[in-house]
Amino acid sequence: MPPKKRNSGTAQSNKELKPSSDRSFPDKTGSPEFSQNKHTDKDVEFVTLSKSLHVTDSVCERAWTLWKTVQDLMEDVATNQKRLWGACLFVTATDMDAACFTLTEVLKEVDINVKQFLSLVRRLDVNLDTISTKVNSALTRVEKKYDVMLALYQRFEKTCKKIFVSTPDEKERATLRTCWTMFLLAKGRALQMEDDLVISFQLLLCTLELFIKRSSPELLLPLYKSVVSKAQSPLTRTSRRNQSKTKSRVVESEVNVELLETLCKDNECNSEEVKNVYQTSFSAFLDQMDLSRFPDFPLVTDVNQQYQEHYLKSRDIDGRLFFDGDETVLVPKVDILQVERTPKKTSPDDDGPIIPPQTPIRAAMNSIKMLRGDLPSSGDQPSSKLATYFKNCTVDPTQGIQKRLEMLGQVFSQMFGEAVGPHCIAYGRERFNLGVRLYYKVMEAMLESEEKRLSVQNFSKLLNDSTFHTSLLACALEVVMATYEESSFKNGGCSHGEGEQAVRDLCFPWILNVFDLSAFDFYKVIESFIKAEPTLSKEIIKHLETCENFIMEKIAWRTGSPLFELLKREHEAGGTEQAETPASFSLPLQHNHTAADLYLSPIRPGLRVLPPESPATPSSQASSQANSQAVGQAPRQSKSNSLSLFYKKLYRLAYTRLKTLCSCLLSNHPDLEHVIWTLFQHTLQYEYDLMRDRHLDQLMMSAMYAICKVKSVDLRFKSIVSAYKNMPNTSQETFKHVLITEGQYDSIIVFYNQVFMQKLKTNILQYASTRPPTLSPIPQIPCSPYKFPNSPLRVPGSNNVYISPLKNPRMSPGMMTPRSRMLVSIGESFGFANRFQKINQMVNSSDRAHKRTLDGGSALKTLKRLRFDMDGQDEADGSKSGGESALIQKLAEMSSTRNRMQEQKMKEDAESRKKSP
Repeated sequence: MPPKKRNSGTAQSNKELKPSSDRSFPDKTGSPEFSQNKHTDKDVEFVTLSKSLHVTDSVCERAWTLWKTVQDLMEDVATNQKRLWGACLFVTATDMDAACFTLTEVLKEVDINVKQFLSLVRRLDVNLDTISTKVNSALTRVEKKYDVMLALYQRFEKTCKKIFVSTPDEKERATLRTCWTMFLLAKGRALQMEDDLVISFQLLLCTLELFIKRSSPELLLPLYKSVVSKAQSPLTRTSRRNQSKTKSRVVESEVNVELLETLCKDNECNSEEVKNVYQTSFSAFLDQMDLSRFPDFPLVTDVNQQYQEHYLKSRDIDGRLFFDGDETVLVPKVDILQVERTPKKTSPDDDGPIIPPQTPIRAAMNSIKMLRGDLPSSGDQPSSKLATYFKNCTVDPTQGIQKRLEMLGQVFSQMFGEAVGPHCIAYGRERFNLGVRLYYKVMEAMLESEEKRLSVQNFSKLLNDSTFHTSLLACALEVVMATYEESSFKNGGCSHGEGEQAVRDLCFPWILNVFDLSAFDFYKVIESFIKAEPTLSKEIIKHLETCENFIMEKIAWRTGSPLFELLKREHEAGGTEQAETPASFSLPLQHNHTAADLYLSPIRPGLRVLPPESPATPSSQASSQANSQAVGQAPRQSKSNSLSLFYKKLYRLAYTRLKTLCSCLLSNHPDLEHVIWTLFQHTLQYEYDLMRDRHLDQLMMSAMYAICKVKSVDLRFKSIVSAYKNMPNTSQETFKHVLITEGQYDSIIVFYNQVFMQKLKTNILQYASTRPPTLSPIPQIPCSPYKFPNSPLRVPGSNNVYISPLKNPRMSPGMMTPRSRMLVSIGESFGFANRFQKINQMVNSSDRAHKRTLDGGSALKTLKRLRFDMDGQDEADGSKSGGESALIQKLAEMSSTRNRMQEQKMKEDAESRKKSP
């Protein structure tokens, strides 16, 4: 290690810059100055706060107007007045793009925590029109960035305790603070998306590698001391003579591979990915820093000054305050408990290793490890079996698939780099290669399933369908990005921002825009993808289900969607026929369709004449149907399977959301729910053009208000919107930004008055007449078709015994982070033989079902065997599963009732005998 450099330069070289030492903003030049004389009509303290935050006169004026609007409607105004002023200034400056202060400066001025401040700003929306979608997007971005930064700092703190010897030396603490600050600077320069958890964590490991190899071995704990010592070979006489010449030519881009691998192993991170980050983003950052000037450590002042400039430019949170333990960024104790979701051992007698808490970073690293472990070893090429399927096609799709992958790979990597950061194209290639491997794996599973179902091996039509391949690849990439936490519906889901911020958001439906793929076509592959890939985690399945719902709610209804063309064709061909008849609502939703059915769009299963076990292909079924028609009869155009299924799912989703909203608002009027649903369903069926470039929930809220209006039920739109905000998976944009006419947007109330009411006025008024329309049937609401086979299932009759199938033999119990007190993996050694005895005790002591003997005695018998639902099917699906267990349960109930009746009769007979002389 090079000798430590003595103090040189200016007297300030070892002094840290204070976060507020530089008040200059890079783009503040030319902004009008604040004139205190213009604000004599305002509270003096408010004017003082405005001046301290360097706001303009116009911002101060509008913020005061906002304050006057909300002060009479807010609670705790007296105790939170200054904080509310700060919130008003933040909202106004954000709306006007005139922020001359950072978020941290506001927090400091009004003495409030980040989370508390974000909650306070959202409370300003008392009239539901105070907070714009622009401000709401800014709040969501800040909240996500804060959560990521908090998770990173908590991991940084824990990791440093494993690396460095704990000493009270202030100099060593200053070194760690510089390390953290340099990481923040590297993250800010390398990433446009600073809320990318995985890449940010990988950059943190790169920064730690740099500081570890520059540290004195005496400051390192044994593991890292040993690794660093190996890299420092003994100096020869010649090398000592030339040491002074070479120490100024330190090449920081030459990573200590063994040290980086040790860090990765200690943090359960993929070392190849971290090396890639080091060689691209981190090396470019080090070149910018020119660390050859500082052979020992970068000067604190230099790093601090550069980060100060970045922080003032970003205008949000000063990340250095995490290291300082500042109150504005401290996490509440409740949130800390939520982070550590996995319980620790509750008894010292419990055997086995203590499982660490499931933090956001550990969860992400485990998910990535599992994804990589589940992918085939054939790499980004099709397996031999899949290649055979390609060769069996009438037209071999191999060349077309390869050209498509090459073209889409370039587009994806380029767009990924533009969204994430200037040196991140390489990470886009990594994600794409993982997606290709998953794409081939799922395709092979789909074709195997189709071969068993149809007894054919020639899938030429499907495998030469470009839309099918693009959709399948997009779904695979969405799974990869969700695993890497780059596409997530957490903290509000996809951004509703505009311009540059919208481009940087990788959340769904970003992938559709990259591939120029319609949402309706993408929707067709989701369910088949989940069924074909049983190793998907519960979180990923939920993510894909949320994507599917988002498609049905909104993005499938955008102008240019093939959905409108299908609907037009259906109505033109069938006259008054609908995409899905109300009579089918009461039927269970079948989940036996496949991607081939939907992309090849055959006729509906109910119209086919061939028996289900026929080996005919969908195309042969269609031709057979046509040939069976009577001679001279006009051919009847077959209906689209994809449209039929889409509307079935749409109706069930729509009714589920309506039922949730009605339970909040109309619990005293339960009969209105059915009436509202009838109007809602009529709109989706006959006036579907109202959905164009709009959201499903906009029609739902309008239908609710309309029926309550004609039924003389006092329900205001404000109450509807307030309740709607508390529903899951909602956005303020839904009721604040509604299409009125082309290019014109306004609130949900304006939409109701100018569009919805005008279009459906005649139909709405019918519900006030003595002869209202016939009520539509209520759709069956089955459980989600997406099973979670890897979720623990409770053993019937037991309160504390669960079973969970082991996902794959590579997973150890320690990786599964259970929520129970004991985990046993059958077929794998787990330490102590007495743990089986403990399991038996748990089972025997649990509250299980018992049955009494027929003679009325007090002795209890346990049921002879436990009942398991082996195939895990849902009775709502119309399947036979669960039938036997239901019968057994019914018989047990009958037996129990009979026993109680016999006991009661025996007691009555005994009492009557006692009374008789």
